[in-house]
Amino acid sequence: MPSFDIVSEVDLQEVRNAVDQAGRELNNRYDFRGVDAGFDLADEAIEITAPEEFQIKQLREILRDKLAGRGIDGRCLEPGNIQGAGKVKRQVLGLRQGIDRDTARSITKLVKDSKIKVQAQVNGDKVRVTGKKRDDLQTVIAAVKEAEMDVPFQFNNFRD
Repeated sequence: MPSFDIVSEVDLQEVRNAVDQAGRELNNRYDFRGVDAGFDLADEAIEITAPEEFQIKQLREILRDKLAGRGIDGRCLEPGNIQGAGKVKRQVLGLRQGIDRDTARSITKLVKDSKIKVQAQVNGDKVRVTGKKRDDLQTVIAAVKEAEMDVPFQFNNFRD
């Protein structure tokens, strides 16, 4: 029986490349000359540092632009609170990996409500959809893409 997995993953190598590109653009920007600002990638989080809050917002937009250029959806970033310590303000952007339980339940509910003859089951941090026809699975993919959820999804492991 044909099946596929719905996952939410981020390619960490592409994130590392996007952070490096953003750092290079930061060094070339005239409005950041002589300013102690930067990006730091640690495990599954990106730390942005700058002297002012509006500069942190500018740096976040530079990073989102570089991530989009590398094919990474900006919704995978979870912005934390901006914290101030002395002359430096910082913000930690977490990277979302996997699908949480509530989102997985809403996906399975969406699939069941669509009245398509497929089964959806939660396997850890992914949702496996199984059906008899390939066309039904493609309809499910289209329905999940149309649903406005705040998590970027990838569809992989398509078996025929």
